[in-house]
Amino acid sequence: MTQGNSAAGRRPTGRWLYLTAAIGCEVAGSLALKGALDRRALYAVVVVGYLGAFTFLARTLKAGLPLGVAYGIWGATGVALTAGLSALIFAEPLTPLMGAGIAVIIAGVLCVELGSGRARARAAGAA
Repeated sequence: MTQGNSAAGRRPTGRWLYLTAAIGCEVAGSLALKGALDRRALYAVVVVGYLGAFTFLARTLKAGLPLGVAYGIWGATGVALTAGLSALIFAEPLTPLMGAGIAVIIAGVLCVELGSGRARARAAGAA
């Protein structure tokens, strides 16, 4: 199976738009889950959010973004946004140590992305 031969695979912007949509859906679903504890109707938002997240993540992968990169960015960004927004919306704590942990997660994802880019460039040079 070759990835990247479709029109979407040749448009890097599409990959990132799909990934952004996946992140937004996942964060919305997670925040709605917290809210659904008090308002049961929000469970519908949870279901739609997670279905949307996985649908857009699948489209991201189909568009050619490597799984390790896509999942890492999706997870790390989701953690950071969910923690920040839950502090704002639900007045949950966000301590400096938690911020440092989020920074470490983001740094790890950047390392995966940089390593993936180098591996793709090396593979392209060998082909």
